Amino acid sequence: MPTPSQMFDDGTAYERMMGRWSQQVGEPFLDWLALPSGLRWLDVGCGNGAFTEVVRRHDPTATLTGIDPAPGQIAYAHQRAGTEGITFLTGDAQDLPFADGSFDVSVMALVIAFVPDPVQALHEMTRATRPGGMVATYMWDLPHGVPLAPLHRALAELGHPAPQPPSAGRVGPAGLADLWQSAGLVEIAAKQITIPVTFEDLDDFWQSNVQFIGPLGEVLRHLPQGGRDALRARLGMILPIDAQGRITYRAVANAIRGRRPATGRP
Repeated sequence: MPTPSQMFDDGTAYERMMGRWSQQVGEPFLDWLALPSGLRWLDVGCGNGAFTEVVRRHDPTATLTGIDPAPGQIAYAHQRAGTEGITFLTGDAQDLPFADGSFDVSVMALVIAFVPDPVQALHEMTRATRPGGMVATYMWDLPHGVPLAPLHRALAELGHPAPQPPSAGRVGPAGLADLWQSAGLVEIAAKQITIPVTFEDLDDFWQSNVQFIGPLGEVLRHLPQGGRDALRARLGMILPIDAQGRITYRAVANAIRGRRPATGRP
């Protein structure tokens, strides 16, 4: 099985499949964080820069650094129209190349479930955040809250279940709360964010989501043509398609925030 960085190395495919939904969650997430302008932000697992771009729009005065293990994602992030002046680096969330207290805010957007050791990643985020600074994340409510939930359901019904991310069992609402508490963070708060997911028709859904990226993409990659035909037919039966052919449903993300204590070490 390829590593997460290998499975998510196509920034263009990720943008169509997930980037737009990440940005839709990102706006209310930032409103909820309610942070002042001009801060130093670290976007851990920034991928193709989808959320980093939202932070830039939200606060043009922020100093932004994004880091991700996939070179293809970083290359795409550099090309985004809204990321000029942002520093993007390749690197590992579990071993961040930054000095203690380098940032005012450290965030993860739709990443923590894919990190093999989320405890270590959260320790690193906390370490890289100044005392009194904020550490936060949002992650789809797995497995049913993800925008790709209908595709997962259809594959499972056809006998081709896709694996969940390596840390999926640790990042539900209770798991996130445990992680933030175990990291010694304070002023912890949580929130669920719901967004609409819409597609023009079944063709739009198919072209957007049947991408060879992530764990789901590995399953799709190995489906024979007959299997893909059966998958499309099954999706046509289970998707909420209205009289005009339009598809609309909901996705849900779990968000959590906390602050590094003003004194002491993480």
